[in-house]
Formats: sequence, structure tokens, C-alpha cells
Amino acid sequence: MRKSIAFTTLIGASMLLSACGSSGLLSRDRPDEFAVQRQAPLVVPPDFSLTPPQPGAPRPADSTAAVQAQEALFGPGPNRSEVEKNTIGRAGTSAPGIRSTVGDPQTNTVAKGAITRDVLVAPEGDGREAQAVAGPANGG
Repeated sequence: MRKSIAFTTLIGASMLLSACGSSGLLSRDRPDEFAVQRQAPLVVPPDFSLTPPQPGAPRPADSTAAVQAQEALFGPGPNRSEVEKNTIGRAGTSAPGIRSTVGDPQTNTVAKGAITRDVLVAPEGDGREAQAVAGPANGG
């Protein structure tokens, strides 16, 4: 019994090791992963009607990788009306540390109360289905 276990283990180990070799009982022809796809030859485009750049025009490759990624994901920036441009211009730029200041637990905030919360969570619509609920009468 002990010899049969040793013999079986020896045969199994030799078969496993033979799978690692390039020739032997379990070898097979494998495709070359670098020769799977043929490369197309370079082709010169037939149209050479390129226009020279305008003097003073921005270069097309002067944008950063972050700007190119945003334009690829979200498209170019929106065309803003004069009113929007004026409003954005009046707002100015935010302070550099505004997110840290707003997230600080020591920042003082104003509690607007339940009325503002109710207005914000009110359903959208023209108000035809709106109902007013009167509170309880005080000492009546």
C-alpha cells in the first residue's frame, strides 16, 4: 500500500513537471502572441490641403491633459449668454480654502428652520394640488 502511494505520487509529479517543458508527452503547439495580428502598412493620406496657421491663433496642442480629458468626457464648455458671463464675472473667484472652511465644525451656520426645509422638499408642479394645513388653535 505504501509503495503504491509513493509510485502514484511519483507518476503524478512527473506528469505535472512534464507539462512545464516544451517537449514531451503533454506538449502542444501554441500560437505566437506577437504574430496574431498583422500590422497594416503606413499609408500617406491623399489630401494635402492643409492651411497654414493664423498668426496669433492659439496652438491646438497647448491644452493640458486634464483639459483634454474633460473635453473628451463632457464635450467643450457651454456657450454662455452675456447675462451668464456678467453674473459669473460679478461673482468673482472663490477663496482657495473655501472647502476647508465650510467643512470646519467651528464654522457658524444659520438655522433656517422647518419652513425652509418644507419649501425645499415640496413637490414640483403648478400648485393646483397643494393644500394648506392649519395648525392647532391656541387657547381658543
